[in-house]
Amino acid sequence: MIQVLIVEDSQIFRKVIENQIARSEQYALYASIENAANAEIACLRGKVDLILMDVCTADDESGLKAAAKIKQYNSKIKIIIMTSMPEHSFIQKAKKYGCDGFWYKEYEDNSLIEICDRVLNGEKVYPENTPIIRIGCADNREFTNREFQIIRELTKGRKYEDIAVELDISLNTVKYHIKNILLKTGFQNTLQVVAEVVERRLILPKY
Repeated sequence: MIQVLIVEDSQIFRKVIENQIARSEQYALYASIENAANAEIACLRGKVDLILMDVCTADDESGLKAAAKIKQYNSKIKIIIMTSMPEHSFIQKAKKYGCDGFWYKEYEDNSLIEICDRVLNGEKVYPENTPIIRIGCADNREFTNREFQIIRELTKGRKYEDIAVELDISLNTVKYHIKNILLKTGFQNTLQVVAEVVERRLILPKY
């Protein structure tokens, strides 16, 4: 049996996953916890084959950062990242940290067990895109990666000059991209942009 560790801070959703595991013939529940900071300890205490881990867990602990640590010392453990938030960078970070799959809780057509089966068969299973979310007059597909980088820096409260240094581009280039962002969204200023992307959880500064 495949031993599964669930890391999910929503009690309701954790119970749903536990029930899916219980009904399966291939998987067995090793443990179910709510804090990603304890995931590494759980893996060290016993044999874990597969981790189903939310991005944002209890006490504001990051499932992505926990996954990176676990993969460093045991790359054989399969990790599927789960989230209900269409944050722009989550998929990129999950791939960077060596995670094996990614599942949007509220947007996926495929079931979680189906994703697990494919990952256990050696596939890397990722959605092609984040869910489509409106940002003012545009949607998230209309922005370039550089524009998203600049919006992320704005959510951190950084000034244009600081963004230029952080991204290693000129101040005029920063202003050019911000002008395009405002044109696409139809907003009057960057404060409106920041409020919109944070409220819709398209970009979260901490993650």
